[in-house]
Amino acid sequence: MAFIQCDFFSEVLGISTSMNVILPQNTRKQIGMDGKAARTGFPVLYLLHGLSDDHTIWMRRTSIERYVAPLGLAVVMPAVDKSFYVDMAQGERYGEFVGEELPEIVNSFFPVSEKRSDTFVAGLSMGGYGAFLLALSHPARFAAAASLSGVLDIAAFSEGCDESRTNLLHRVFGDPSKLRGSDYDLLHLSAKLAESGSELPRLFQRCGIEDFLYEGNIKFKKHIEKLPFEHCYEEAPGVHEWGFWDHSIQKALKWILNP
Repeated sequence: MAFIQCDFFSEVLGISTSMNVILPQNTRKQIGMDGKAARTGFPVLYLLHGLSDDHTIWMRRTSIERYVAPLGLAVVMPAVDKSFYVDMAQGERYGEFVGEELPEIVNSFFPVSEKRSDTFVAGLSMGGYGAFLLALSHPARFAAAASLSGVLDIAAFSEGCDESRTNLLHRVFGDPSKLRGSDYDLLHLSAKLAESGSELPRLFQRCGIEDFLYEGNIKFKKHIEKLPFEHCYEEAPGVHEWGFWDHSIQKALKWILNP
């Protein structure tokens, strides 16, 4: 695999920002690694970080490079601060950045496929919310999305918060009391998309049964099963931690790449 650390200027954000990228590479001499690559047109996974992390975290806490090496899959890991992957009420326009500008930059920089059938998004916690938000907001771009221990009921997540989280959610979303039924609400957004007649992304969802976000995951599961999405739900013993996500991303990769 080829690993690239990329700093670039975002026209949308008006700032320099960063992403880590893994590109497929044919290899015969890397010990313990199998490589697979075409000359161009790699399928691509946008892999999203959580609230306390950044674009480096997946490579520091999991073996993602080893997992994707035999798959011929490019992986793009952007930095989005604590934005929940939306245009912040008091901050940067990260929703437009990850949904529109970033794919254009990736397509211009790297030999990846621009086909919907080759484009996926996944993430953990805040990034799990972001993955489903992106797929449901841009169904013509993403064929499948995976949420690992995701914040899938954002309205409930905003209720009963401590002062620090409340202040953060105000900066991100404006008035958190208005999240329910908005286009930031995955329950509302998925129902609206199902009624639109648009092609629907496939959704993979996994959460630990001791995770503090488990109840929200169950609520989303019951909701999405009533809609015409292709959806896979898995749960297992586990809390909100990297051992669970390292195992889960392997399951997510297998599912999203094998429709």
